[in-house]
Amino acid sequence: MSDTAPDPSQYPLPGRRSNRPVKLSHRFEFVVFSALMGFFRLLGIDRASALCGKAMRFVGPIIRTLSRRGEDNLRMIFPDWPDEKIRATIADVWENLGRTAAEYAHLDKLHIDGDNPRIICADAEKVAKVYKTHSRMVFVTGHFANWEVTGITAHQMDVPFGVVYRALNNPLIDEVIINKRAEVMTRRQIPKGMDGARPMIDLLKDNYSIAFLADQKLNTGGIPVPFMGHSAMTAPAAARLAVRFNLPVIPISNERLNGAYFKVTNHNPIAFEPTGDLHADVEALTIKINEFLERDIRARPEQWLWLHRRWGKRAKG
Repeated sequence: MSDTAPDPSQYPLPGRRSNRPVKLSHRFEFVVFSALMGFFRLLGIDRASALCGKAMRFVGPIIRTLSRRGEDNLRMIFPDWPDEKIRATIADVWENLGRTAAEYAHLDKLHIDGDNPRIICADAEKVAKVYKTHSRMVFVTGHFANWEVTGITAHQMDVPFGVVYRALNNPLIDEVIINKRAEVMTRRQIPKGMDGARPMIDLLKDNYSIAFLADQKLNTGGIPVPFMGHSAMTAPAAARLAVRFNLPVIPISNERLNGAYFKVTNHNPIAFEPTGDLHADVEALTIKINEFLERDIRARPEQWLWLHRRWGKRAKG
């Protein structure tokens, strides 16, 4: 969509995370990961996605630390749900997570066009319309379905963008994922944290948009705002950049349709009028971003990642 952004192939990829030395356990995990990715590649995307989804549907609920956290989160948000529905939803969450893991071996097969498009890109004209008046945008979405699909879709729509990501705990696997994203999405990848502020501004100076997975908890630097009816420490970076640089915030919905097929829906910019009070404006816009995420979560709770500690150990309304 833009001819003003520099050649993306000229940008170096971020290095593996430096604050975690490579341990023997990391090397063992990497060998297992590499073997699984090779196996999933041989199976093909549909069989790999289905097999890993079924396996995690069985294995996941046995991992009680994570499953109990997910169940507790669901009970907090949906207090009237019976235990059977809670457990069934968590099983669906594990299946989606298993499918997503297997699909990392096949990200290059996810397309919005061609003979067998696996991604339906809905309302792309909304992004094109905003692009006529803004060369840069802030995209926000969450950990829905296979969350890499939204970035793949933006790349195939010819939108120059960078993505803010959370580095994986295993530096070796993190390096592999960085390279996979570079192949199908963008080389402009910015690790979360204080060191990411300067690269974000550099990205905007190059007329790139920025994409955020905006649904994760952030203690250091986060702000407490409502999320699903409870206070949650939330990253304000997306709202802060939008307010500071007068950028439209485009929410993106991502839905798994059937197996390894998806629908990505582009929405109109979030309606927001800044007041000139930076702190208040950032908080107000962050709340609006959370409200968008909440609507998608309530529409398809089984496709959101309930397993992380989004509200902390104790949430207060």
